[in-house]
Amino acid sequence: MTLPKFTSRAMDLSGIAAAAKAPPVPPGVSFVIEVDESNFESVMQLSTRHPVVVELYSPRANAQGLSDDLIALANAAAGAYLLARVNVDVSGTIAQALGIQAVPTVIGVIAGQLAPLFQGTRSKAEADAVIAQLLQVAASNGLVGRADPVAGGAGETDEADPRFAEADAALERGDFAAAVVEYDKILAQTPNDPEAKAGRAQVALLARSAGADPSAVLLRAASEPASVDAQLAAADLEILAGQPDQAFDRLIGLIRELAGVERDAVRVRLLELFEIVGSSEPAVLKARRDLMSALF
Repeated sequence: MTLPKFTSRAMDLSGIAAAAKAPPVPPGVSFVIEVDESNFESVMQLSTRHPVVVELYSPRANAQGLSDDLIALANAAAGAYLLARVNVDVSGTIAQALGIQAVPTVIGVIAGQLAPLFQGTRSKAEADAVIAQLLQVAASNGLVGRADPVAGGAGETDEADPRFAEADAALERGDFAAAVVEYDKILAQTPNDPEAKAGRAQVALLARSAGADPSAVLLRAASEPASVDAQLAAADLEILAGQPDQAFDRLIGLIRELAGVERDAVRVRLLELFEIVGSSEPAVLKARRDLMSALF
């Protein structure tokens, strides 16, 4: 994959901060738009606010499975990017302008710059991983806006949950530690609230990782394999980099070697990272099985 040549010395955490502030997405909301010559330019202009992923497809290409996966991924991302679908049989001039030789082809757009992602079919996991890299590049360059929904489900509302007002305010001013405190207050009242648990895990990750130098953190982890602090910090950055499998394997391997209080501390952190990635994600489901094996 060729991405735009943006550079950033330190990892930018604003993308995850934006995700932590985003309201839950109501059922039926879509972040997928069909594009033709009439709206192509206006959709591409949205890439100055948030990433756009362009799928160029043809019903004749026998690749409906990929289209279905891309639509599911875009809607699950809840506005982290917009999926723009171009039927090349209808809008051939767009394909010509982009130099498309075959379909399906998937392209990323960041601030008007094109980033070829892949051509041909991919598994859902492979497509997700490539798009995650695109989002990481966007976040590292401050492009952290969220796409507006293209269509809404019945009964949706824009009203924010007042319980999270103080936590949202802390996030707005970049005070992640204060946001953690506010989420802890909510969880003291409703300990099993899934939204509060996920939000708390996200902002705690931001608080721990703010200002971190990824190279230094990963170098320390490699040179100090027995250091719990070093391995926890490295796992945090792997989650931020969209590499949950590596983070989970790192911590589960550590759990196999530890006992007592240290082992339990790593287990608790691992469960927090599960909250961030999402309980239904394949990486989490596999890691839960591996964790059970490591513990018993």
